[in-house]
Amino acid sequence: MPSAARDIPERNGNNNTGADISRTVSNSFGTLDNLSTSPTATFHSPASSYGGLRNPSTKQLKPFHTEDIKVLLLENVNKTGQEILRKQGYQVEALKSSLPEDQLIEKIRDVHVIGIRSKTQLKASVLKHAKNLIVIGCFCIGTNQVDLKYAAENGICVFNSPFSNSRSVAEQMIGTIIVLARQIGDRSNELHRGEWNKVSAGCWEVRGKTLGIVGYGHVGSQLSVLAEAMGMKVIYYDVVNLMSMGTSAQVHSLDELLQQADFVTLHVPELPETMDMISTHQFEQMKQGSYLLNASRGSVVDIPALIEASKAGKLAGAALDVYPNEPGGNGQHFNNDLNSFTEDLRNLKNVVLTPHIGGSTEEAQSAIGVEVADSLVNYVNLGTTSGAVNMPEVKLRSLTLDEPNHLRVVYIHKNVPGVLRRVNEILGDHNVDKQMTDSRGDVAYLMADISNVNTSEIKTLYQSLEDLGSRIRTRVLY
Repeated sequence: MPSAARDIPERNGNNNTGADISRTVSNSFGTLDNLSTSPTATFHSPASSYGGLRNPSTKQLKPFHTEDIKVLLLENVNKTGQEILRKQGYQVEALKSSLPEDQLIEKIRDVHVIGIRSKTQLKASVLKHAKNLIVIGCFCIGTNQVDLKYAAENGICVFNSPFSNSRSVAEQMIGTIIVLARQIGDRSNELHRGEWNKVSAGCWEVRGKTLGIVGYGHVGSQLSVLAEAMGMKVIYYDVVNLMSMGTSAQVHSLDELLQQADFVTLHVPELPETMDMISTHQFEQMKQGSYLLNASRGSVVDIPALIEASKAGKLAGAALDVYPNEPGGNGQHFNNDLNSFTEDLRNLKNVVLTPHIGGSTEEAQSAIGVEVADSLVNYVNLGTTSGAVNMPEVKLRSLTLDEPNHLRVVYIHKNVPGVLRRVNEILGDHNVDKQMTDSRGDVAYLMADISNVNTSEIKTLYQSLEDLGSRIRTRVLY
């Protein structure tokens, strides 16, 4: 029974009793005789988009007893995010690593909120067991580890952090460009083995060289600025026309970029169109003695083709921070059992290999913790979907303490004709102060604030929405 609260009743036809419904409302709103209208827990982030302080008269909604909200955080989510969630009174369990699928299924059964990074795979086969789950927080940029379509179709909202670690990734790219240009990785490894090898052949300054950026989003644009400050010429390719930073210039095709660039960096999402985006043909287009750096997704580069281009001398160096298959935890796992080409890759000269650490800085992880945790709190407590990656973005002005008998209805439903009319027939006996609805693909999201609602009417209103055939998930916040 997918639901926003524990023990939500089944739809009509499942022999639910009035006692079952009463228990549902009690779990959602406190006791029926003593509804709480002004919880004391505070939000971490401001309510308005203007960055001002939260109005002290804002009514802070809660969907059910805060001690009932169970949160599971995996992969060592930063403590800043953990503390924001704990301050809400949620029950937070934080683990340092990802979990095997069988253990994940067992853990996820009764949680309302789950937070992950890039290793945990939330596929449909896992999510179907999460009957209470209402929201997923990806404490990273990527969301390809989540079945977004399945989540949306089952009323599970997904948030990520699209830009909090952009600076960290851009700085790693700048540092790695210099490491490759000077062959610092090889010289360091040689000295660790006791070998002194002072050479200048094949070592270059980056000043005056051309950097080609593929994907001019948050990371690519920041990298562009840093590279120009180093004296590099910057060109970039993106599937949409974007305003350039500084004196950088957009080119018309990927081949055009590859033919001009001395260094090529990749910052694109994992999509069917980006699978093996850089393969044998693209390496042939690159300049002799050029360099390739990938900090996007492991599927973007055909690594066996990269190995051949390196051995043939087409590439003077490469840097990889991501791989098609990555271990679920730290340890001696980077071998051919993980990817069949790993040993060949490890034996290449002037190839810098890092374990997906582009965004792994204290600053980035702290900022990600705040950004995603705030989104989770705002969704759980207020129903707002601003920044969601798989749902329409819907937000209503906050209720205030001057509105004690108001409630907020969140109705996630199939995007089919006639739903709004049916919903408004149910809400029509009350004064609808505010209402907003939007759709995204097959899923629509409706929020409405209703005034002068008697306690005795809440059960009927909730159950009437639950019984609609279009219903994916119903939440009532008071």
